[in-house]
This record gives sequence, C-alpha cells and structure tokens, in this order.
Amino acid sequence: MSSFIRKNAYTGPVQGVVLDWAGTAVDFGCMGPVEVFRESFHLFGIDISVAEVRQFMGLMKKDHIRHLCRLPAVSARWREKFGQLPDETDVEALYAETEPMMVSAIARYSDPIPGLLETVDELRKSGIRIGSSTGYTRPMMEILVPAVHQKGYQPDAIVCSSDTPAGRPYPWMCFQNAIQLQIYPMEAMVKIGDTISDIEEGLNAGMWTIGLTKSGNSLGLSLDETDRMDPEILKNRLSEIEISMREAGAHYVVEGIWACLPIISDINKRLYRGKQPLMPSSD
Repeated sequence: MSSFIRKNAYTGPVQGVVLDWAGTAVDFGCMGPVEVFRESFHLFGIDISVAEVRQFMGLMKKDHIRHLCRLPAVSARWREKFGQLPDETDVEALYAETEPMMVSAIARYSDPIPGLLETVDELRKSGIRIGSSTGYTRPMMEILVPAVHQKGYQPDAIVCSSDTPAGRPYPWMCFQNAIQLQIYPMEAMVKIGDTISDIEEGLNAGMWTIGLTKSGNSLGLSLDETDRMDPEILKNRLSEIEISMREAGAHYVVEGIWACLPIISDINKRLYRGKQPLMPSSD
C-alpha cells in the first residue's frame, strides 16, 4: 500500500470553483429569501425590516432565524408581543413556517444571473469543475435545482447546509464539495459568493475567495433597480461593499460572476509561483 504526504507547495492550476446560489448564480439581488423571512415573522405579529434580514444572509436558514431573534430591536418587539424573549422553541416555530414558504418561493427566483452560463461554460472548457454551497436546505434545493437546470445551469456538486454538521462560516460544505469533485489540495479551489459568510466559509476551508458586490445581498437590489440607480450613488455603494469584503479577507472583489474569469487566470499565475490563499495578498 503506497502512501502520499505532500511536502511542497501546490503549483498546479485551479481545479474547481464553489459557487453560492442566491445572489451569486441565481436571483439577482438575493430577493427571494428576504421576502420569506419577513413573511414568516409577520405571521407571528412581528415586523422585521429588509435591512435586518439582510444582515445574516448566507447562513443556514435556521441559524438566520436565530440571529434575527437575537437582534435587540427584534427581541424587544417579541417581548412586547409575547411577554418574553424569543427562545429555541420560538426559533423552531418560526422555522416550521419558513421552510415551506421558502420551498414555495425560491422557484420564482431561479433566473440565472447575467454572465453565469457563459462563465461556467468557459470554466469547464478549462477543465475546472463546478461545485456549489448554499444556506438553503435539501428540500428547498429539490425545488430550485430542477427549475435552474431547465434554464441551463447544472453544477457538478450541490451541497446544502442541511448536508453538513453546520453551515457557514464553517468550512464543511466546501470540504464536502472537494470530496464530491475529488479535488485536492484546497488551494486548488476558489469560493465565489456575495456575502461575508461566503468569504469566511472559503477562508476557513483554505480556499481562494472572490466576493461579489453588485449581484447579491449586500447591494440588495434587483437587476432593474440596479440599472435605474444613479451611477454615482451606485459606484459609491459598491465601493463601500468592496471595502467590507476586503476587510473580511476576500482575496478578490468584483461586481458579479460575469467578471470572474480574469480572476481565475490571476489565481493560476499566483499558484504557479507557489503562492497559497493564507499568504499575504501583497504579491
């Protein structure tokens, strides 16, 4: 029986990418989940804002509810309504309403983000495998995946938060993608996503990370709303989002999936020089 212990830096090319779903691959602006979370809390007589919901986008959906319940303003509303702070029983009750509504809603937000299909096609021509991770659970993905497949997108691996011990920012979904795609080492993979938790997930997995500013949760606007936005205001907002993503540790930040191919080429050049994701990015 032969053994293998890697002693040298990996100097090969990128072998795989792991794409987030809403706000990265589909659902420009990450609109679907926001609608559902607000509706599920409203069923309990608690109104929450879009801004409150968007703070925790990218997390496993039950964790998202937990974080919302811990917000001082939300917990105060809950105590005013029910006479006590929300606890785990309340989280379970909220989630019981959220999951079926999410399953029903996400198929309506399944349009691929502009540039996705072309980017995936070019990546595959380069021999790069396409993985994916998501805060959606398996029942949700059983609705979303066929809807998106009909529109031309089918990743080689699909890993949900409910498939692993914990969702983001833990690296388990990225590790599971590596197993399914049979890719090693982790620095041969790139995580692409539109939230800080995406970036943290990729960093924790030892991967290169690309943050997306325009198509996802941070800007939080539909494609039409983005196109109608004052160009100077949009530029300033995207700059603010880029700063937050770089502060979170993103190796690269671009507007959307349509701008990622040159980044993959640059990562290849860095890998050939023996650079790794955990090294300083001054090179």
